[in-house]
Amino acid sequence: MPHRNKLWIWWESLSPVSKAILVATFVPLVVLNAWAFSSIFSYFHSLLAIVVGASLLTFLLNYPVSYMQQHGTTRGRAAIIVFLFTISVLLAIGVTLVPLALQQAQQLVIRLPDWIDSGQRQLILLNDQIEKAGFPVSLDVLADQITSPVKTQLQRLAGDILGLAVITVTSLLDFLLTLVLTFYLLQHCDRLWESLVEWLPDRIRDSFTETLRLSFQNFFFSQLISSTSMGFVLTVIFLTLRVPFGLLFGLTIGTMALIPFGGSVGIAVVSLLVALRDIGLGVEVLIAALIVQQIIENLIMPRVLGSFTGLNPVWVFISILMGARVGGLLGVVVAVPIAVVVKSILVSLRAPHSTIVVSGDALTMSASRSDELSKVSES
Repeated sequence: MPHRNKLWIWWESLSPVSKAILVATFVPLVVLNAWAFSSIFSYFHSLLAIVVGASLLTFLLNYPVSYMQQHGTTRGRAAIIVFLFTISVLLAIGVTLVPLALQQAQQLVIRLPDWIDSGQRQLILLNDQIEKAGFPVSLDVLADQITSPVKTQLQRLAGDILGLAVITVTSLLDFLLTLVLTFYLLQHCDRLWESLVEWLPDRIRDSFTETLRLSFQNFFFSQLISSTSMGFVLTVIFLTLRVPFGLLFGLTIGTMALIPFGGSVGIAVVSLLVALRDIGLGVEVLIAALIVQQIIENLIMPRVLGSFTGLNPVWVFISILMGARVGGLLGVVVAVPIAVVVKSILVSLRAPHSTIVVSGDALTMSASRSDELSKVSES
């Protein structure tokens, strides 16, 4: 008889009624703990946002720092060089692309009411064409229902400029604090991480550290490469097609592509906005963006990093919704890699003698009971 975990043997020895009672007791505790965690996170949201943001930046910048260390540079000197180079890149982007994007965004807000009126006229013309063809469909009511709320929101946005300015100043202060914390974490992150994981049992310390590192590494690098490629290629295509605000729209889609499913949402929003002005151009934008997205996500990215999560897309979507509900934007950013780590832990609990490794192709496991593990990993 194959060896099984004692906890699993105890669970199988229970009667169905006992299992139901335990589940009914356990679920409310999980919900209560989730609510308590959400309340704590909301109270310390600003502080946690700075800490998590600095930790993510440190995680990404630690790779070039480690590379320089391997070639004889001290960690302190390598951290200073990488940090200054990162600041230079951010300043270059802030001086060149950001002002242009903000200028186009301001112009878009000014012109958007005219675009909405243009879209309404196009719907009316389409409605006339449909009525001439003999189809009993009316788009007049739909046009009013779409345009009226949008115009109302634009008027509210115009009246909240002062509030937006205050939020911008606060965000800038948080960003500066994040950079300062990142600088110190780059110099001392190894010792800090060792002091945290030393509380874990010895038998799971190394595997947990490796699983966590590879989960975040594969996710962030794949999203970063995908979003950068999509933003650059779409910006060039939009400028070639002479799409209004092509730079802004290309950068918007590229930035939203950092989040799973964000690229698809950005493509839909941009295509809809362009279609308000010119429905033919909107269709061209939609087709071009979808082609680029499919090429990058289905042809290029699998060859570069493989299937980086090993999760079913349904679970990816659910984890993003849960992350957004608990932690807002930061919750969305870290939701998927955390879900990968949770899946790894659950698989290891189901088969305690397996070795879990998060590779570029998926979660690959080696164990004596390979048939049983494959069924677990597919679920």
